[in-house]
Amino acid sequence: MSRVAVLKGGSSLERQVSLRSGARVEDALERLGHDVEAVDVGADLIERLRQGRPDVAFVAMHGRDGEDGTVQELLEILGIPYTGSGVVACARTIDKVVTKHLCVEADIPTAPFFSFNQTAFDRLGAADTLPAIEERLGFPMVVKPASGGSALGVKFARAARDVPGALVAAFSYDDRVLLERYVAGRDLAVAVVEGADGPVPLPIVEAVPRDEDFYDFEARYEIGRTDFVCPADLPGETTERAHEIALATYRLLGLEAFGRIDLMLEEGTGDLYVLEANAIPGLTETSLVPQAAEAGGLDFDRLVARILALAFERGPRAAAPA
Repeated sequence: MSRVAVLKGGSSLERQVSLRSGARVEDALERLGHDVEAVDVGADLIERLRQGRPDVAFVAMHGRDGEDGTVQELLEILGIPYTGSGVVACARTIDKVVTKHLCVEADIPTAPFFSFNQTAFDRLGAADTLPAIEERLGFPMVVKPASGGSALGVKFARAARDVPGALVAAFSYDDRVLLERYVAGRDLAVAVVEGADGPVPLPIVEAVPRDEDFYDFEARYEIGRTDFVCPADLPGETTERAHEIALATYRLLGLEAFGRIDLMLEEGTGDLYVLEANAIPGLTETSLVPQAAEAGGLDFDRLVARILALAFERGPRAAAPA
């Protein structure tokens, strides 16, 4: 079998989730008979990869450095095949604002939004635009960092008095923030895995927090804080539409091998809105992609095997020419 370096951890704020994803992937790869080297990514990454000489790298990193194209660029320089999406798709999906702008241009539904960076807020008077933003988006609204995942730094502003604190929280995670109209409704996730004939949407997962009215980091990753329903109990036409939107978003962003598109199903209207896309979604015990795969008849080991096989089929990627 193959020698696989599982890249996990790193220094991002999603380190702990990544370590859990990586450990679960390692167990699956060992059961599949591969020679596995666990790599907690740090300053010695290149040295370890050169010494270990893996046949392929399984990227199980989330957030900065792993999900933004950084480690993918290094793997391309070294000529090591790797799992998941390439540099450009990672750079697009890590930035929620870029994702939303691309969706708007492609007529893919996403909630109305505004965005500005720390410089605009501190030096260019962006704070003076808040009343206009609040009037156009209405309340409640969601304030979140432009990049990152796992619901880190995401705040729910019910009134104007909540916005300053929400901005401070979001700016503590990124130098750019996103203010978005809150879509009241059902929180859906569509996992996509590539099959022999291209990307295939898996059964939809609905996340239902038990006690909170907002799906935050703790609700997502602490066992017992959220109920997950898969397949989600949806009308057939809603499921079909959600799959169509997810596949359109997956292709628009250039995702490869697997990914996850998060949607909101609005109460009353039944409209679907793209929240964000994930190039390297979690693979922990509570993560949504493994749940969807299981519901679709693909157990975790087979899911990992499929993702790995796709990396070998694609082979090493050429770094940008000089």
